[in-house]
Order: sequence, then C-alpha cells, then structure tokens
Amino acid sequence: MDTTTSSGSSPATLQLHSIIPENPIAALELSFPPFLRLKRQCLGSSVPGEFFLASCPSIVLHVLTTCDLGPRDLAKLEASDAQLSFMATCSFFRKPANFSPDFDLSISEVAALDICQKRAIFKCMGEEERQEIKRRCGGSWKLVLKFLLAGEFGCRREKSQALAGPGHSIAVTSKGVVYSFGFNGSGQLGQGTTQDSWQPLPVRSLNGIRIIQAAISTDRTFVISDAGEVYAFGKVCFSEAKLEVPETKLITTPQRVKSLAEIFVVQAAIGNYFTAILSREGRVYTLSWGNDERLGHQTDHSCSLPQPLLGALENIPVVQIAAGFCYLLALAFQPTGMSVYSVGCGLGGKLGHGLSDSDASEKYPRLIKKFGLLNIEPVMVSAGPWHAAVVGKDGRVCTWGWGRFGCLGHGTEEAENAPKVVDGLKDVKAVHVATGVYTTFVVSDDGQVYSFGSGGANLGQDDVDENTLTPKLVSSLKDTKERMVHVSLTNSGNGTGHTFAMTESGTLYAFGAGNRGQLGVELGENLTERAEPAKVAGIDLS
Repeated sequence: MDTTTSSGSSPATLQLHSIIPENPIAALELSFPPFLRLKRQCLGSSVPGEFFLASCPSIVLHVLTTCDLGPRDLAKLEASDAQLSFMATCSFFRKPANFSPDFDLSISEVAALDICQKRAIFKCMGEEERQEIKRRCGGSWKLVLKFLLAGEFGCRREKSQALAGPGHSIAVTSKGVVYSFGFNGSGQLGQGTTQDSWQPLPVRSLNGIRIIQAAISTDRTFVISDAGEVYAFGKVCFSEAKLEVPETKLITTPQRVKSLAEIFVVQAAIGNYFTAILSREGRVYTLSWGNDERLGHQTDHSCSLPQPLLGALENIPVVQIAAGFCYLLALAFQPTGMSVYSVGCGLGGKLGHGLSDSDASEKYPRLIKKFGLLNIEPVMVSAGPWHAAVVGKDGRVCTWGWGRFGCLGHGTEEAENAPKVVDGLKDVKAVHVATGVYTTFVVSDDGQVYSFGSGGANLGQDDVDENTLTPKLVSSLKDTKERMVHVSLTNSGNGTGHTFAMTESGTLYAFGAGNRGQLGVELGENLTERAEPAKVAGIDLS
C-alpha cells in the first residue's frame, strides 16, 4: 500500500454503466438448463462465446477499472495468440464494446480511458486535448494510461511528498495541503513573513487549492495545483544568477506565475542557471539561461517567458524532468519503452554520452544510448548538481557524472561519462533513487534505504565524517522497523544538507543539518544537526 491509500475508506460500491444489451431476452436465458447457462452471446454476435459475463459488459468494465489493473494487464486481455486456451475470452476483449461515446473501442480500451479519467490532470481535459495526448502517446488509451502512471511513479504526482531544500523544507500531503518550515529570509515559506520556523506550518493562503507537486531551491519555492497552475513564493526568479540582483522581488505569500498561465504544468525542476517545467501533454519548457543557445534558444537569465525545448523531444512526450546545476534530464515515453535525453553543460560526464569534456555539452536534447547497450529501460531519473542516477524497470541502478566522495557508488572517486550499473546493489531491486550534493540514496522494493557519497549527518551512516564509496545500508532507518518508500535530500546550495525519508504509513523522518529549522524538529541547545533520524510531527502524510 502506498502512503496515499486511506486505510479508513468505506467499501467501494458497485457502479454500473446503464448499458442495455442488444438482445435483452437472450441476455437473460433463464430457462436454459444449468449446463448451458454459462454460454452467452458476445456483444450481439450470433456465435456463442464461452465467457459467461459477456452479456453483462458493464460488470466486466467495473472489475477492470477497480482492480488496480495496469496498461500491460489490459493489453494482455486482448492477446490474439492462437495457442491460448481462452480464445473466446480474448475475442470478447478485442471486440468493440459498444460503450458511449466511442462504440468502436474495446472494453479494455474503455477501461483504460476510465482509469485515466480518475487522474486530476486528465479529468479536466477537453476532447481535443485528450485526442492530442492520445496521438502523442501512440494512439491508444492504454498507452495514455501508461504515460500517466509513469509520470506519477517518477515524481509522486498526486501523492504525499517532502522536499529537502537548501535551508528550508516543503511537505505536500496527498490531499494537497502544503506545509513549510526552516529558513525564511526571503519569504520562501509562504507564511506572509520572513521569520524562520522549525515547526511545520500549513501555508494557509493556499487553502482551497489542491497542490500535487512542488519544487524548491535556494530562497524560492514553486508549487503546482491540480489545475496546472504554478504558484511561487520567496525570491521569484528562474535563475540563481538572478538571485544576486538587488531588484529581485520578494514574495512572502504564494502568487500565481502569470507567464506560465497558458501552460497546464504538472512538474517543475530548478537548476542553478535555469528552471524547467513539464506540461501535462509531455512538453518541456525552460526559462532563463538561453543565451549562447545553451538550451537551444536565445534568451538571457532575466527572461521569464517559457521557451519550448526544441530538437529531438518536440514530438516525443516526456513523463519526468530532473535539473542539475547546469544540465537537464528528461525521461521520455514511447510505445516501445522509456528512454533518457540530456541537454546543457556536460563537464564531468553529467550528460552521459561518453564524451570528453571538450565535446560534452549539448544545446539540444540528445538520447543517452548507453541504456540500450545495458538492456535497461529507465523508469525514474534523478539529477544531482554534478552527478545523475537512474532506476531501471528491472530494479538496477545506474549512475554517472562527477564521482567525488564516492557519490556514484562504484568504489572510487573517478568520474563516469556514461551510465554505469552500481554493482554494489546487484542483490537489491531498487524502486527509488535520489541524488544530492555528491550524495546518493536508493530505496529498495522491501523498503530498505542505502546511501553513498560525501560523509556528513545527512548521509545517515554511523561514521558521519567518513565518505562512503559503495552503497551501504542506512541501519538507523532499518531500526525504525518501518518500510520506506521515498527519500529527498538537499540538491543545491553550499554547505551541509539534510535528508527526509518517508514511510509507507506516512511517517516522515529527518536527519542532517537543522540549524535553520529545516528538519522540522527542535534541536537541543548548541546543536546544529542530527545524525539519527527523528520523526517530524504535525504533518499527516498518510
């Protein structure tokens, strides 16, 4: 069970489509002998089938949409292998289901569409927008569902989450309530003041707005609503270079970013020189740092207008973005599988193309081909300031970029200019990865957490002053006897960072630097950090 699942919800009630069979009398068949009662007419066909629920397709649809089936499960129902022993059943799922408004869709396609409509970012789409995203995803509602689920998995959209920024922190509940705590010198907590707070407080000016995603960096915070609106507070700018400009505006309560009003935004990622946003259709836009065509367009750091990311991704939908200090990763969706593209500064091998530093930078997104050679399908990307990581569908973890302090987990501090599998995790099936300032965390499918990289309280290891060159179990989190599902750590700024680990039940643990209240727990006198995880009280992330 994920943290967003309510254990106290009422039992689901059976809700059926009001579908009248083409032949109601034949559908009843009450006078047939028992040995014939399992035979039904399949959607009006004159040839009897063997699938006994064929006369009640609305019941089948209800089962498909409420049993947590994925796009792969729905596709298997339409299998056409002549050797299958349940050919009548497969034939039933392949035929037009005669459901309004598109009578030609198979029942599996209708089920996929119904599941899509449960998603906040999809349910408010108009018909033309739905058809466009269907076209971009490959022409199938099952592929659209796969696209939506991939985005939810990569960045916990519409799920509870906690973000560890450089000095301040943000938590978002599954109901869309935002809490903030920590350093507030620029109003980045959104509380209407510039006073620090170690105690998590709800951002009351967002009451009535359901937030599904957040992004934070030095002195600024962005949150995204289920209506695709972006709200900002703190130093409102899109580049760290702009932060030093005296006229940079401070906003202490959330205000909508007007320059993004025409885009339905589902994710934001903040780098040092730029900000990137992702639309619900899977299009990537960047703001700032476009001069010299660094991101494929001619704008400077003061530009607040979103510029579409041109090149290879113009016609390929993206499900997740991740921003490093001066580069951007994009997890792209295609019917044949997922892939990763990178763009920006490639010094140290951050872009993953296997090139030397002199040739490493890219003005336009470029496919990272190494995953194909490794036979890995990426399902999640994470970009630290100077190194990156990916989780594969099979649970393998790859890292690349600068290797200082062992942050790549390969046993050395050498850089890698292309993705390399972390051998120290060969017996671990990873489901989540998070990168920070020369630090990496991995969460396994059994809820254990591993870390490696720069020594410090935020690494969660016993020897806080020792660098960890290979993955090591975070025993202090294991001792909580709770299953971890998500980790967030400081991904920018200078100095010591902090880390959050969230459990399946919604409990949030914090460790690392806490001198400005960013841990959400009160430290003792003269203490500035804690190496042992502490529960953060006052936030319901269940």
